[in-house]
Amino acid sequence: MSYPHLTLTRHGTLARVTLNRPDVRNAFNAELITELTEAFTALGQDATLRAIVLAAEGKAFCAGADLNWMKAFAHYSWDENHADATRLADMLWAIYSCPVPVIARVQGDAYAGGVGLVACADIVVAADTAGFCLSEAKLGLLPATIGPYVVQALGEQASRRYFLTAERFSADEARRLGLVHEVVAPEALDARVDEFVAALATNGPAAVRACKQLVKDVAGRPVTPELRDDTARRIADIRASAEGRDGVQSFLAKRKPGWLPD
Repeated sequence: MSYPHLTLTRHGTLARVTLNRPDVRNAFNAELITELTEAFTALGQDATLRAIVLAAEGKAFCAGADLNWMKAFAHYSWDENHADATRLADMLWAIYSCPVPVIARVQGDAYAGGVGLVACADIVVAADTAGFCLSEAKLGLLPATIGPYVVQALGEQASRRYFLTAERFSADEARRLGLVHEVVAPEALDARVDEFVAALATNGPAAVRACKQLVKDVAGRPVTPELRDDTARRIADIRASAEGRDGVQSFLAKRKPGWLPD
C-alpha cells in the first residue's frame, strides 16, 4: 500500500505508519483521514503483525486540522459537517479498535486531533520537548470526536480543565495524567520505541491481542456475575488454545515457546 500523505513500511512483523505532511505540521485533511482509516483497517486484518508504530515526519507530530480543510468545512451545511466529522470519528475508531498493538512515537507537538491520535494508541512514547494542547475551544469548537478517547486517557477532571482552557501542557504533565507512558530525550525516542516493540514480540501473539481486547471490554464496567463469567470463559478459551498450551508447557519445561525463534 502507498499513500500520498502517509509513509507505510513493513519490517517482518512490525509495520510503521508515518504521517508525511511536515510542511503543514502533519495536520489532517480529508485525504489524510481516509488514508489513515484504510491503512489501519488493512493492517488490523494482518494476523502476522505484532506491532504498529504510529509516527510523524518533521518537527510536529500532528497539529490537528489543516487550514484549507477548515476553510472548506466553514461553509458546510449541518449534514455536510456531520458526514465530515463521521469520517474523522471512523478514522479514530480504526486506530483505537485495531487488534494489533499501536505504539505512538510522539516526536513533537500534538494539538487538537493530534491529541486524539495519541489517545487512541496503546503505548505512547513522547520526546520531552513535545507539547500537547486541546485547542478547539480557542476556535469556538469542541474536541467532540476525539473526546471519548482523550477522556479515557486523561481522566474526567483533567479533561474538564484542558478542554475548557485550551492550555498547552508538557510531555511530563501528559505522562503524569496518563496520556503518555514514557517521556525521553529526543535522541532516545527510537531506542525506547524499539524496546516496546521487542517486548511485544516476546509475548504470545494471540495473548497480546486478547489482552488488548480485554482492557477495552472490561474498562468502566461493574463487576457483575456476567462479567465474572465472561472473564472466566476468556481464560478458559486461551488456556485450551494451542498457543496457551504451548506457552504454559514451555514455561514449565524451561524452553522457548513456539512463537519465539530458536
